[in-house]
Amino acid sequence: MKTLRLILGDQLNNNHSWFNKVDNNVIYVMAEMRQETDYVKHHIQKVVGFFMAMRQFSKNLEFNGHQVIYLEISDSQNPQDLKTIIKELVSKSQIEKFEYQLPDEYRLDEQLKKICAELDIVSEAFDTEHFYTTRYELRDFFKGKKQLLMESFYRMMRKKHDILMANGHPEGGKWNYDHSNRKKWDGTPKVLNELNFDKDVSELLKELRDAEVETFGNIDPQHFPWPTSRKECLALLDYFRENLLIHFGDYQDALHTEEKFLFHSRLSFAMNSKMISPKEVVDAILEEFRINTNEIHISQVEGFIRQIIGWREYMRGIYWKEMPKYKECNVLDNHNRLPEFFWTANTKMNCLKHAIGQSLDYAYAHHIQRLMIIGNYALLSQIHPNEVDAWYLGVYIDALEWVEITNTRGMSQFADGGLVATKPYVSSANYINKMGNYCTSCHYTSNLKVGDKACPFNALYWNFLFEKKEYFKNNPRMGMMLQLLEKKDDGELQNLRARAQDIIGNPDHF
Repeated sequence: MKTLRLILGDQLNNNHSWFNKVDNNVIYVMAEMRQETDYVKHHIQKVVGFFMAMRQFSKNLEFNGHQVIYLEISDSQNPQDLKTIIKELVSKSQIEKFEYQLPDEYRLDEQLKKICAELDIVSEAFDTEHFYTTRYELRDFFKGKKQLLMESFYRMMRKKHDILMANGHPEGGKWNYDHSNRKKWDGTPKVLNELNFDKDVSELLKELRDAEVETFGNIDPQHFPWPTSRKECLALLDYFRENLLIHFGDYQDALHTEEKFLFHSRLSFAMNSKMISPKEVVDAILEEFRINTNEIHISQVEGFIRQIIGWREYMRGIYWKEMPKYKECNVLDNHNRLPEFFWTANTKMNCLKHAIGQSLDYAYAHHIQRLMIIGNYALLSQIHPNEVDAWYLGVYIDALEWVEITNTRGMSQFADGGLVATKPYVSSANYINKMGNYCTSCHYTSNLKVGDKACPFNALYWNFLFEKKEYFKNNPRMGMMLQLLEKKDDGELQNLRARAQDIIGNPDHF
C-alpha cells in the first residue's frame, strides 16, 4: 500500500520505529511552512535552529535509503500550508494511506484530524515514541483526586520507571533535594565555557529574508551555537554529564551577570525537537552518577532528573488534560500591555536587562530568569497572559506550546488560578538580590521601596498583593504575605501604590 508519512519539525526522532526498515512504498514528507513561522513572531535563532535540524534529519533519512519529499521555505512549489501540502501529495503520488505522528501542539492535532476527515483514503496516527508518559496518563493518574500535585506525580514516575530507587524507597533517603538546590554562585566553582557548534547559517538567513519571514532577536551568521543534529545533541549531553552535572543542582537557581549558562545543560532544544529522548538523557546522567558516585552528590542528579521525568512530563500532561480552555485562563483579570523593553532589553532594571538581553541574544534563559525575573515582573505588572504567552513562545529556542503555556500561563502568571502552582511566584527585590549579583550594579537600590532610586520590584510587589488580596485571602500559602500587607502603614502603602502605578503606566521609563 503506497503510504505518505508526515514528519513535523519537532518530530526529529531517528530512533522511531518507522525508520527500522526501508519501504519503497513509503514516502516521507517534511516542510518548512509559513503556517509555522507566522502563527507567532519567533526569535530568528529558533527558526534557524528548527529548519537546520529538519534539513539534517531529512538528509539522514535519505542517506539511510528512505524516500523523502522536503519542501524548503524558499521552494516555489511549497504551498506553505499543511492541508494543501498533504492533499496535493496524496493526489499527485496516488497515495493510498496517510500516516502521521501525534502532534504535541493542540492546534496541529486539531488541524490534522480535520485534514484526515477530508481525505478519501485511510489515515492513522502513531505515537512519537519520545515521552515517558502517554498523552493522557497524568489525567488518568489524578482522576478522582482533589488536587494536582507535581510531587505525587514525580514520585509515581520514579517508582514506575525505577529511577533513583532502592528497594522501593528513594535512593539517598529523600525524594526531593530542592532545598539543596538554591545556592548563590559567587565565582567558584569555576564555570567552563559552554559547548557551541559554530555553524555558518548565512545562506539560510538569506532564504528567510527573501521569504520575508518576520522574526526578532539577534544572531551571528557565522557562529550559530545550537546543536542541529543527533550527533551534536549527544555531544552536548556528554559535555554536560562530564563537566557540569557535578555542580548543576547546587546552582540551578543562581543568577550572575558574568555567566549566562552557569551549570545548565542547554539540552531542552535537543529534547523538544526530539533529536534525543528524555530516557537517553536520564540514563546518561544515571550512568555518570554510578561511575562517579564519590564525586557527584545525589542532590545534583535528583535536581536534574526531577526537571525531566517530573516537571517536563507533568507540564505535558497538564496541557493535554486542560486544552483548549487552558489557553483562555486569566483568573486574575490582568490586561496590561507588554512593555517595549521586552523586545529591546532597554531598561534600567539590571536583572531584566540581563535576563531579557540574554534571551534576545541567545534565544535562551534558564528557568529562574524566566520565572523569577521576567515572569515575576510580568505578573506584578499585571500584563495580559496572552501577551506574555506570545512573547515566551516566540523568544526561546526550546519553546513549543505544550511546555511553554503551562509554565507561563500556569506557573509563572497564575492565570489558571492555581492548577499548576499553589501560589503565585512573585517576589520583591529581596529574592533577586539573594540569588545573584544583578542588584549590585543596578541603577536602582534593592532595599529601597519608594523614591527615584527604589527598585521597581518592591512597589510592584506590594501593589500586586493589595490589588489581588481578595482573590488570595483564602489561599493558605499567601497568608503570611497578606498579614505583612495588613501591617503596612497607610501612608507607606499609599506611596508604594502610587509608585507602582507610575511604573505600570510608564514601564519603558524605568
